[in-house]
Amino acid sequence: MTYAKLCAFDKDIMKTEKANFVCGIDEAGRGPLAGEVYAGCVYIADENFEITELNDSKKLSEKKREKIFDYIDNSKGKIYYGYGTATEKEIDEINILNATYLAMQRAYENLAQKLKEDNLPLPTLALIDGNRAPKLPIETKTVVKGDAQSAVIASASIVAKVLRDRYMIKVAEKYPEYCFEKHKGYGTKLHYEKIEEYGILPVHRLSFLKKITGEK
Repeated sequence: MTYAKLCAFDKDIMKTEKANFVCGIDEAGRGPLAGEVYAGCVYIADENFEITELNDSKKLSEKKREKIFDYIDNSKGKIYYGYGTATEKEIDEINILNATYLAMQRAYENLAQKLKEDNLPLPTLALIDGNRAPKLPIETKTVVKGDAQSAVIASASIVAKVLRDRYMIKVAEKYPEYCFEKHKGYGTKLHYEKIEEYGILPVHRLSFLKKITGEK
């Protein structure tokens, strides 16, 4: 889908929901066995700003995602983004769904702070990828497969994915024998082999490894 169509989708929802300003929220890293879950929140301040190659982050190469993120990051106030995370410990304590909501709430708070610092109006509606939404101080609307339909959700998807991948590369530098730079914490054959060989790390989600730990 072209950037114009992604933006048109957002504008149609703004009209339908009578929202003056809209932001998009998406997550990255719900499924992995290790690492924090990340969320991105994006607000497009300049409707004439164009991200020509924007698409669902899962359909883009890592190199393309990095390029688009840098474009957003260097937009000089044309696009604002916030991000939030929930730790492995929080995931184990409150479960991955609630931890994802927590990361989304933190991402929105991070975005709102940046907008306040620049004296810009806060969004009145948040579009959330999927079919369930966190509690936010503004109205929310879920959009199934929103990262393939909405410009703000697609942008948030890229922010979350790129920042989490960069975080996992730092984890890989700390634990090079686990090859986190390759599997990013997901449950690949390689990752399970490394766990079997070297054991469980502090960055692992114990609630995702009950078959290995024997916990119920």
